[in-house]
Amino acid sequence: MRSFPRPLLAAGLTVGAVALLLTGCGAAPTSSDDAAAASDFTPCAVSDITGFDDKDFNQLTYEGVKAAADELGTKVLTADSNTEDQYAGNIQGLVEQDCDFIVTVGFALANATRDAAQQAPEVDFALIDSTVTDAEGAPLTLDNVKPVLFDTAQAAALAGYLAAGVTKTGAVGTYGGMPFPSVTVFMDGFADGVAHYNETHGTDVKVLGWDKAAQNGLFVGGFDDQIKARTLTEGLLDQGADVVMPVAGRLFEASAAVAEERGTDLAIIGVNGDVYDAVPKFRQYYLTSVLKNLTTAAEEVTLAAADGDFSSTPYIGTLENEGVGIAPTHDWESRIDPALLDEVEELRQQIVSGEFVVESPSSPKA
Repeated sequence: MRSFPRPLLAAGLTVGAVALLLTGCGAAPTSSDDAAAASDFTPCAVSDITGFDDKDFNQLTYEGVKAAADELGTKVLTADSNTEDQYAGNIQGLVEQDCDFIVTVGFALANATRDAAQQAPEVDFALIDSTVTDAEGAPLTLDNVKPVLFDTAQAAALAGYLAAGVTKTGAVGTYGGMPFPSVTVFMDGFADGVAHYNETHGTDVKVLGWDKAAQNGLFVGGFDDQIKARTLTEGLLDQGADVVMPVAGRLFEASAAVAEERGTDLAIIGVNGDVYDAVPKFRQYYLTSVLKNLTTAAEEVTLAAADGDFSSTPYIGTLENEGVGIAPTHDWESRIDPALLDEVEELRQQIVSGEFVVESPSSPKA
């Protein structure tokens, strides 16, 4: 099987012990199920509303914090959020549990993280996939908040190039959960990859669902509305798309279900983790996945904080440091011209060297 350079993901996607809810949203926080703590350092994590058992964004992050805790021989406390109004209380609950380092998962927790960090300057925070802003939305740097960011536009460009080479209809599509920078950055890179394929091959593959110049496109309005995701997918298919990249958490399952019901040969591109491993039910539809190395990034920043090396300088995952990448083409590989896969690898090298620059207003800046 052709394997592109990719981030290392934790083996398996099933967390050994599901995180219990914190006081204020359920029971007291749980600790790792390893031996008794051998360190005074206590790392902690708060999920967004999809929870740590989502087999996606939250779970991949949790596995990194858990791996760091295991290496340190310490406990990890978690707070699983069920609604947005629990974010602030969950974070405060972990502060009151004497957490030294709190990882908050996702842009939706940015304001709650900012407020908690300002109220508890003795606690260090890592904010996954977002920076913090002030009340007016202006960028804000706090000494005890480290943004953990990913330039997924680089990896999405590889997926876009691959999609343009695979399509038989001359149309590929994408939709997002909500128009946050951490979502639209995927869509920008995807569009750049298609455009580069068109320029290289003299083709005119269309991108449906996203206008990069206007920064406008199709969005579900959240990350848990399967019905809306189905509707958007049906619309893209009706317009002729035969490759679709949903940037909407687990909503790619709704797209796969539509393809299955219609009996169409749709190719789906996953995001964050390798959806081939996460949801094997729809494996026949997965072309590849645009990967964020969430597990290793979370482990790295947690261990650094434990070692006294915390800083507010953002961590930025790129193709060069393997913080982002694309997954193997798995079951699709036999259907793809090997020359196209070689071109995708060549494009990866060009992005790493700076010969080809993927541009997105949502790409993180150091």
